[in-house]
Amino acid sequence: MTSDQAYSALIERISPLVEALYPNEDAIALAHQFAAKSGIDKADCVMPVSHQSHWSEQDVMVITYGDSVVNDSEKPLKTLKKILDRFLKESVSMVHILPYYPYTSDGGFAVSDYEIINPDLGDWNDIGEISQAYKIMADLVVNHCSSEHPWFKAFESGDKKYENYFVQASPEDDLSEVVRPRTTPLLRLTRTPEGDKYVWCTFSHDQIDLNFSNPEVFLEVMRLISMYIDKGASIFRLDAIGFLWKIIGTSCIHLPETHQAIQLMRALIEYRLSDAIIITETNVPKRENLTYFGNGNEAHMVYNFSLPPLLVNALLTGSAKHLKTWLMSMPPAQLGTTFLNFIASHDGIGVRPAEGILDPEELQNMIHALQSFGAQVSWRTGLNGEKHPYEINIALFDAFKGTCEGEDDYQVERMLCAHAIAIALEGVPAIYIHSFFATENDYESLEKTEHNRDINRHQWQEDALTPLLEDVNSKHYAVLSGLNRLIALRKKHAAFHPNATQFTLHLDDALFGFWRQSLTRHQSVFVINNVTNQSQTFSLAQLNLIDMDEWKEIITDQMITDLYGEMVLAPYQAVWITNRW
Repeated sequence: MTSDQAYSALIERISPLVEALYPNEDAIALAHQFAAKSGIDKADCVMPVSHQSHWSEQDVMVITYGDSVVNDSEKPLKTLKKILDRFLKESVSMVHILPYYPYTSDGGFAVSDYEIINPDLGDWNDIGEISQAYKIMADLVVNHCSSEHPWFKAFESGDKKYENYFVQASPEDDLSEVVRPRTTPLLRLTRTPEGDKYVWCTFSHDQIDLNFSNPEVFLEVMRLISMYIDKGASIFRLDAIGFLWKIIGTSCIHLPETHQAIQLMRALIEYRLSDAIIITETNVPKRENLTYFGNGNEAHMVYNFSLPPLLVNALLTGSAKHLKTWLMSMPPAQLGTTFLNFIASHDGIGVRPAEGILDPEELQNMIHALQSFGAQVSWRTGLNGEKHPYEINIALFDAFKGTCEGEDDYQVERMLCAHAIAIALEGVPAIYIHSFFATENDYESLEKTEHNRDINRHQWQEDALTPLLEDVNSKHYAVLSGLNRLIALRKKHAAFHPNATQFTLHLDDALFGFWRQSLTRHQSVFVINNVTNQSQTFSLAQLNLIDMDEWKEIITDQMITDLYGEMVLAPYQAVWITNRW
């Protein structure tokens, strides 16, 4: 296919989307504008291969702030590169650096300038250096921008170019159906030369929602994405994307126009960079979350949001019942799409994705247990204005201090068991940097900012962290070395390809097990995890291990000599049994 033909195919693909989103515009002319703003050159246009997976079992992501580790003698992005190279280079291939732009609140998610790196962190050269060794995931925080962003300042000053850049509504409008994860007032009064206006603030009054029904806003966002690609980013996290499009009188979440906007963005990005990856961030129940795969034409990856609450619940209660039920209900992702498996991030443990799986009493018991380990609870507003738990804020390492029965001595073992599951599941593992480092609750930051999420956003001094990670007797070393070892094992085995086959095993609720099989069917790995604080015995006969093969448990490096014998798992032990090693 020639470049002209590829370009024509792009215009043909996106024109219906443009027409649906902007029915009053010349769709063809606007489609060409989108291509141009996205940096797509007609003379050098290449059609992307459909349903192509841009990942393998070699890929693991780390989630970090640019300044999660600091050293007073250099900019944090340089320190981050050193820490990655020193402790995680053999483990991670993808680095999600949380918003690295100047911002005014919400831990970087109120961006005040999309075009520069926060000078406190470093500059574009630092990002470029990291991108030479790792694939960088950039945040597209484009549902909203900071109230200090020049666009909003221009709106406030009455600049005609920006008069339609932000979503506006009237307090008289019926907004009762709007769904959002906050309890603060939705509309913000803004004084302008033309009079008082009310702008839409899904998250806070410092985060003003951009108006994507104005094509000029969308075009400007595509220009920014093209610039990020030039600067080294190849993975794009669409932050809070479910709220992108607003129509008064609706829920304003997951609207058809939002999906069409993602399809348009996906087409433009993959024509611009053929191996680019789009990840949607939609912290909602499973059925709603999976819609963001579209028909293989929206997200390449979706976060497995149900995994954190259900996995934590399993390890707190000593029962994998709900985790197993959920996994059995998960459809396999098509080639070219997959899950991003995480247990912890800069946010809390979302509880909405556990709706319909955990009953209210079970959810409350989990919250009570985590509160006894120092957790905070953040709330959301429901359809009728009622308050519901939205997320639990706690450092993951502290979440595993004990069980619903109280604290015990298995904190490290629970932490490693949880990650042995996440690392082995269908999808790409994403591990928060504070999980690698066994970081505990940051009560000092919580007290200082009164922002619940800051309990899990600790900032380490490099000279304090490094000795802990090198001390073989420390819990930090135990967790870091344990996770690195599990990842090293994952990388050796094709059965852990993100799209390799997966089946849930029917074991006792004290055990959580699943079977992975490589795409070529040559390798099988049976993953069995004891989610309790007691030893558990199970019969290998339950696995139906093929007797024509030899089998080995690769975590302990022990051959399986009796395919019908019994295996005893210590508290929170994980075993990976395979026929190829």
